Amino acid sequence: MSSSVKETFKDVAVETRAAPAPPVPAALAAKVRTLAPTMTRSMQRVAETVASDPAGCAALTVTGLAERTGTSEATVVRTSRLLGYPGYRDLRLALAALAAQQAAGGAPAVTADIAVDDSLVDVVAKLAQEEQQCLADTAAALDVTQLEAAVAALAGARRIDVYGIGASNLVGQDLVQKLLRIGLIAHAHADPHLAVTNAVQMRTGDVAIAITHSGRTTDVIEPLRVAFDHGATTIAITGRPDGDIASYADHILTTSTARESELRPAAMSSRTSQLLVVDCLFIGVAQRTYETAAPALSASYEALAHRHSPRNNQR
Repeated sequence: MSSSVKETFKDVAVETRAAPAPPVPAALAAKVRTLAPTMTRSMQRVAETVASDPAGCAALTVTGLAERTGTSEATVVRTSRLLGYPGYRDLRLALAALAAQQAAGGAPAVTADIAVDDSLVDVVAKLAQEEQQCLADTAAALDVTQLEAAVAALAGARRIDVYGIGASNLVGQDLVQKLLRIGLIAHAHADPHLAVTNAVQMRTGDVAIAITHSGRTTDVIEPLRVAFDHGATTIAITGRPDGDIASYADHILTTSTARESELRPAAMSSRTSQLLVVDCLFIGVAQRTYETAAPALSASYEALAHRHSPRNNQR
């Protein structure tokens, strides 16, 4: 399929696509953590206030929340819309539901940042809580329709290329080694030049996956664009579905992240949520291709079995 035809189809799809549903209450805190770095300071105050005290904010009018955060009613409304709600009334309803979940123990509050003088016991507890919350947020926000479409494309792919830089590349390598073990042809590219030269060879029936939390990583966007232009089905795994990467993605799988801090860079939590998404992709593909995937897995286990034998049984 030519790039112009793909662009035409994409434009039509964007025009006719239904407005996305507001995030479920459990995903609100994740949305705040993901979008806060891109907000103005006044909008950050509104977003962080509603995420930290949903019960208190649910009882406030738009004027009351504006006064509490030292902002304006217009800022409160803009923040509500940026978080995915049509207006403040819809955000209040979500806050009330979130407060009820927290009271019932179903949606724990965000833990405090890790401090330089925390004991290792506290570090373990805080990291475990953040990781659990990050996984729960990602699962709550993941679009299963998009996931199913991505799985279908991968299951029938002639070839799969995965692009990622830094921690995202490690996630890409994890996905590729899993796909290889069920008999699929997959490659992970960390070198941006090699990624682009390989993307040139992509065709209809191939799948290209880009992994970038920010959605703005040029070295990941460029090979995905080239693969898109050459007719490949493209998938983006990103924490910013409205980022630049979306322009060249047929399917978008959204990830969550915990708050970034001095001792906890964003790459730590984004990696956790990305691993959940690629595991979902792998299991979905393995289910769809079970008749060939199961024998391939067995063969790979058998080929490596001798390497796990006790030392005294090895030559």
